[in-house]
Amino acid sequence: MNKSDPIAVHLRSRGFRLTPQRLAILSVLTEAANHLTPLEVYHRVQENIPGITEATVYRTLNFLTEQGLVLCAHVGSGQFVYESALHEHHHLICRECGEMREIDHHALESLYQYFYATTGFRVDSVHLTFFGLCPDCDSPSPLPAVG
Repeated sequence: MNKSDPIAVHLRSRGFRLTPQRLAILSVLTEAANHLTPLEVYHRVQENIPGITEATVYRTLNFLTEQGLVLCAHVGSGQFVYESALHEHHHLICRECGEMREIDHHALESLYQYFYATTGFRVDSVHLTFFGLCPDCDSPSPLPAVG
């Protein structure tokens, strides 16, 4: 990332800098294939910044979440997880097996428009998680053969 990068511009416009710690955490979350716990972020960032503390990672995750650059979510694991906010999407999570599937943000745009048209409420959240049962867990188990 350089000074003209949208993230750097976003932070500078609000009076903040893109510090090495912020950049490292954003990079880890952008490169991650899934959601990461704060401890997982800490361990990955520690590879590039060996002196970083766990407290710094927690504070930086909170800061980046407040700035809208990182999403914090509860996905049923009992703890908060983080991901980059640069890719707008939502989730379907199976309550039985934990399978997670992404839903493109555009799939819910008509719902957001409906809310606005009927209530005047403008939804600005970019992350929703729906819990239910995946097709494998929803289908009844075959009965054992009798005989």
